[in-house]
Amino acid sequence: MRAWASTLRRTPRWSMPSRRRSSRYRPAPVRSRRSSFRRGEAPIMARRVYMVRLYLVRHGRAAATFAEARDPGLDPAGTAQAEAMAARLAPLGPLAIVASPLRRTRETAVPLERHWHRVARIEPAVAEIASPEPGLTERGEWLRAVMARRWSEVSSDLRRWRRGVVDALSAIAETSVVVSHYIAINVAVGEATGDDRVVGFAPDNCSVTIVDVEDGSFRLVERGAEAATRVL
Repeated sequence: MRAWASTLRRTPRWSMPSRRRSSRYRPAPVRSRRSSFRRGEAPIMARRVYMVRLYLVRHGRAAATFAEARDPGLDPAGTAQAEAMAARLAPLGPLAIVASPLRRTRETAVPLERHWHRVARIEPAVAEIASPEPGLTERGEWLRAVMARRWSEVSSDLRRWRRGVVDALSAIAETSVVVSHYIAINVAVGEATGDDRVVGFAPDNCSVTIVDVEDGSFRLVERGAEAATRVL
């Protein structure tokens, strides 16, 4: 796990981009794509393809785990994590903010809303994975089993949920911060890397994973910090 301090010493990653810095933080290029056509056929109009950069933030530490409460808010440590994350990302904005409807993500987005004087758009598709189990204990056991599997091995309902996450992220039309959840962020990284595992890495609370989305294709720019973190 890379500490934020060491990251900042190596490169001004969270500062505003300049012309001399890496293209990682320059505005996404606009490309013109031509469609091929045969002789005698009318050419198809070239369309402009936009690359959108998404900063995927896992919510701050919650006051309860997946197996303890259905919709907990942040605990004091989680609130502090959200404030620190917003301070790191603030120089990049103002950017659009997208958050899941759950309390812990909405509360994580509040410091960014305050910095940028913007209101987060609520997107249900990037919420936590939905459990079919009614009881809290059963929910924890169910999630533990799902996390050990591959998407090709889970139910069609879960595969549809995964597709919904990918489609929702693909539909975002501008560079944005997306405050989401452990499994949903894994979906984006798996889509970018071709990893079929439900869990391919362990994003820490308020870690920032960066992906570029262009014409429905995902590219991983940076995997967020990992840590032994509470999920169950």
